[in-house]
Order: sequence, then structure tokens, then C-alpha cells
Amino acid sequence: MHIESFKMFCDLAELRSLSKTAERHVVSQSAVSQQIAQLEASHRCQLINRKKRPIELTRQGELLYKAAKDIISRYEEFKSELNTLKNTTGSRINIAAIFSIGMHSLPEYIKKFMVRYPDVHVHVEYFSAEKIYESVLTGEVDIGLVAVPKRDRHLEVYDFQDEQLVLVCSPKHPLAAESQIDIQSVQFERFIAFEENIPTRQWIDGILKRYGLTIRPVMEFDNIETVKRAIEINSGISILPATSVEQEIAAGTLKALRFTDENLTRPTGIIVRKNKIQTRPGRYFIKLLTEKS
Repeated sequence: MHIESFKMFCDLAELRSLSKTAERHVVSQSAVSQQIAQLEASHRCQLINRKKRPIELTRQGELLYKAAKDIISRYEEFKSELNTLKNTTGSRINIAAIFSIGMHSLPEYIKKFMVRYPDVHVHVEYFSAEKIYESVLTGEVDIGLVAVPKRDRHLEVYDFQDEQLVLVCSPKHPLAAESQIDIQSVQFERFIAFEENIPTRQWIDGILKRYGLTIRPVMEFDNIETVKRAIEINSGISILPATSVEQEIAAGTLKALRFTDENLTRPTGIIVRKNKIQTRPGRYFIKLLTEKS
């Protein structure tokens, strides 16, 4: 049985939606239905209750879900170790980071690393958080850098930097005349947000909820660069890490305001697969990243 079929079945079990599962795997809903039907035919049992909304697993489906999760985990561990064996010389370190960390926080650490290991190539790619977790677990990436890191029994998670959050607006916005702002002022403004599945969106929503604020975004995007472009044309305001807007502040295309209520921050973290065999340069790079956290 193909691993991808198991992954699709597990996603359906967790998302409980054919449409969401199809979207995650970039296929049609009928393709998902066909995969599930093939699994049912292979095991000669019904795995999901199609009459329920949202979809529910049968008892047989629950058994397969547990087994499939274990098989996928073992397979990812195999791929991780295989990738390590392919790079025994340690001449290359593969790093995946969300864009804001990779562009604004990571370069200084790479410079320090190159002083110690000038012959080791540090390859950095920018992915969504979901893709970074997947790539670290499969061994395609040695080190991942994400915002609001989540715990996983297959991962080692280290604290990185707490990034200060600021209110960001266009210089043409009425709030741009201020140097500081009360967070309550956010409630009545047009808000540019991250999409709901982005960890930073969930973190900021938690902060706003703590202050009893409800925000109805006028736009939602999946990356910080698009959020900044929307703010630059005065489509609304947002809350972003201060480090991510330093260049725009210097160029005068954005204005950042500190909050008077408290020092609001966003946690970031370093993730590596548990029990992964790290090369000496890899271990040194992780040490560099954690020393300043």
C-alpha cells in the first residue's frame, strides 16, 4: 500500500472533510474518494461513515488510522536517516525557515558559522510552517526555524528569539502621527491579517482575545511580504514582528508603533528531528542559534 494513501486517509480522519483533504493534497474530491474506496476494498471493510457530517471513522477506520500513523512515522524516520547517510561529509547544512526569520534574523548566525566552517555550504529555503515541519520530519531539512513552535513527540524544539510585535501602518494612515498606541485602538481599524491556519495569526488572535478585542480582517494572506505590501498601499493596519519591517521603516514606506499596554512578543523556535544524526557543523550551528535565545 502506498504511503501517500495512508497520509491521505490520516488527513481525512483529522480534517473530517473531503474538500479540505483534497485541498491539502492538491487533488480533486473524487480522487480522495477513490483512494479511500481502494483502501476499503483492500481491507474489505468500511472505514468512514459517509452519512455523517462532518465525516466520522468507523471502528475499523480508527484501527487503520492508528496503524497508518505509526507506519508513516516509521517511514519518515527511515527517510531522515537515509538522508543523513547521503551527507556523511557534513559539507552542507539544509535549513528551512519561514520568510521573516530567514530574511531578518538568520543571516547574522550564518556569518558567524562561516567563520568557523568556511567550506560548509549553508542552504536556506523559505517555506510555510507546515512544509518546514514535514521537511524536518522526513529528513530533507536538518534544521527548521518557525514562529510559535508546536511540540511534537518526534521533534526536539529549542527556543530561538522572542520578536517584539508592533502595530504597522502606512505613513499616510492617521495613526502614523503617533509614536505609541493603545492596543484598544486596533478594534476600529481595517485589519490585514495572516490566514487562519498560520501560527502567527493564532498567536495574535490570542493576544487580542486577552484584551477583549474582536478583529474582522479585510484581507488575509499566507505570508508576511504580501501583508506588508497591502499595508504600504494603505489598505489597512496589522500587527507584525518589528524585525520584519526594519527595511521598510528605513525606506519610509511603513510606520511602526509600539504598544503602550505591554511589550508584546512572538516566540520563535528551532526544530530538529529527534534522534537525527547531526554532523559536527550541524551541531555547532544549532549551538549558535540557541546561545542567543
